[in-house]
Amino acid sequence: MNRTSLRRAALPSLVALTVGLGLSACGGDSEGDTTNGTEGGGSETLSGSVAADGSSTVEPLTSAAAELYQEEQPDVQVAVGSAGTGGGFEAFCAGKTDISNASRPIEDDEAKICDKAGIEYTELQVATDALTVVSNPEVGVECVTTEQLKMIWEPAAEGKITNWNQVDPSFPDLDLALFGPGTDSGTFDYFTDVINGEEGASRSDYEASEDDNVLVDGVANTEGGMGYFGFSFYEENADSLTALQVDSGGGCVEPSAETAADGSYTPLARPLFIYVANKAYADQPQVASFVDFYIDNLADVTEAAQFIPLNDEQTQETADTLSQLQ
Repeated sequence: MNRTSLRRAALPSLVALTVGLGLSACGGDSEGDTTNGTEGGGSETLSGSVAADGSSTVEPLTSAAAELYQEEQPDVQVAVGSAGTGGGFEAFCAGKTDISNASRPIEDDEAKICDKAGIEYTELQVATDALTVVSNPEVGVECVTTEQLKMIWEPAAEGKITNWNQVDPSFPDLDLALFGPGTDSGTFDYFTDVINGEEGASRSDYEASEDDNVLVDGVANTEGGMGYFGFSFYEENADSLTALQVDSGGGCVEPSAETAADGSYTPLARPLFIYVANKAYADQPQVASFVDFYIDNLADVTEAAQFIPLNDEQTQETADTLSQLQ
């Protein structure tokens, strides 16, 4: 398969725009028409649709790109869903979407499905994330170790680790109320891999949702609440949540743009991606135009969506990868 991709690199809300368009109706078969005339500056005026789905973590970023893009191409309808990374790849490899948002790299079994279906794609890193563990502010805990996180979230903890002070005697005598992403989420895959030691290995007695806003509300409004999701969702709700520092053996480190970029927030700093269907990019001018805009304006897009931007080296690598499609 002629697949261009960035490999997993070591790391050194806006509303989804649907404009009357269902995702199932605007995938790989979406039309792209060019109208007569041009906009200011001589740019081509486009119409048609672009379909994106996948990671709920990346959704606000792609939605921000769509909103900024519509200022230049108001007749192009961009639909952005949030089915989760796994659900997004399922739709993408079935030819139902043009872009798949992902909070982890595509897995071998997913790549084989795309290959069998003849879906060739390009992987583009678009941002960095500091996957953030949060608690209800009333809990009063400031830092947890990766070993303690494993004690809370591993499969063996189900029905057994139910109180904060079981994790550490210095923690409060308070029932644990857990909130986390569902099994279709790339955040779930990443967290369980780096914390529990096996992707998908997790206790199941927690409130799961693919909607990060549901997790935010659950932790913020539940005594003893704990959860995890992308850094941007914490930043948007910092007044109602406590972001826990994480100690992986070198001391407590808080999640931030700086600690994610410099590699000190380990192991929960991670890359974020979009996957672009090569045929949609080649055959549909509005898809190519949107993807080009997204990558050319990554700094503005990440700022608008309050995401952690790529460093200069990562930005250049993404631009170079895209240039192979152009």
